[in-house]
Amino acid sequence: MSSMKLIVALAIGFLVSSLVGAFLVPWLRRVKAEQMIREVGPTWHQHKSGTPTMGGLMFIAAIAVVCFTVGFGYVMEGQWGHVLVLSFGLVFGAIGFLDDYEKLRHHQNEGLTARGKFLLQLAASVCFLFLLRRMGYLESHLYVPFWNMTLDVPDWLYFPFASFVIVGCVNAINLTDGVDGLAGGTCTAVFIGFTAIVWSWGAEYMGLGVFAAGMTGALLGFLIYNFNPAKVFMGDTGSLFLGGCISGMAFALDMPLILVTLCLMPIIETLSDIIQVTYFKLTHGKRVFKMAPFHHHLEMGGWSGRKWKEKEIFTLFTGVTLLMALVSVLGAMHRFGA
Repeated sequence: MSSMKLIVALAIGFLVSSLVGAFLVPWLRRVKAEQMIREVGPTWHQHKSGTPTMGGLMFIAAIAVVCFTVGFGYVMEGQWGHVLVLSFGLVFGAIGFLDDYEKLRHHQNEGLTARGKFLLQLAASVCFLFLLRRMGYLESHLYVPFWNMTLDVPDWLYFPFASFVIVGCVNAINLTDGVDGLAGGTCTAVFIGFTAIVWSWGAEYMGLGVFAAGMTGALLGFLIYNFNPAKVFMGDTGSLFLGGCISGMAFALDMPLILVTLCLMPIIETLSDIIQVTYFKLTHGKRVFKMAPFHHHLEMGGWSGRKWKEKEIFTLFTGVTLLMALVSVLGAMHRFGA
């Protein structure tokens, strides 16, 4: 019965997302919600200027429908985790929407200030963590996958660490959204991993499993429009929502360290950006990568001299993340003696 609900959640997520997209994409074109492409990026991306943005609204709508249809029964049973994760994602999606709106209003690629976005994200993270604690979903300890052990951590250390993880995860997903379908494909693989982990744990966590399965379907529906060549971009509305949902899932499952394996590719993206900026400043203009984040380095033929196509980068990131999702499942499935 639980497996069937996961399948139904995936199917509803896919159908709603793809149907919403059929109306949303033309509407975004009509209202001229067009993405401005950064001039400092690869020159061949300039032809994408004018592609509609804020397409993330289609998978946001889809997962909301899943939560209040397939997931509604779990609320009646006292499982609120999926609703909390949805709410958390919506807060981050709202921050992304404000950022997208500012970009559209000023017809440029710069929206909210970096400081403003960081403070909003940090405030949302702290509120979410204390809400999870109050509702009994979170304790000040760290479950270590693969070793199947739990480490006690004092509150004064745990909450700053947890806030850092959430903000870092959200911005890592945002960085990954730089090539057609890349963030969508990578996050689809992440939610497949979450779905399998929850399925292995049993009925007590199945509300969160419905959420993960629904997000998998919703993102597959979105990729119909976002796969290269993209008809629509998810925008910060979508990428921040995804980052919020992924980090929210990890903490609602009381297992944030699973993000190390599940989100390996977004972590590489973030590290490449940090390394590039740091090295550039220390060496007064030298670079480690052709361009950061890492997917642009591949696009521009870094190291090998061969310029990767967008579909190849999509395949690499999604494939590696699917592999890491399998590794993550193996590392976490025996947490409760399954």
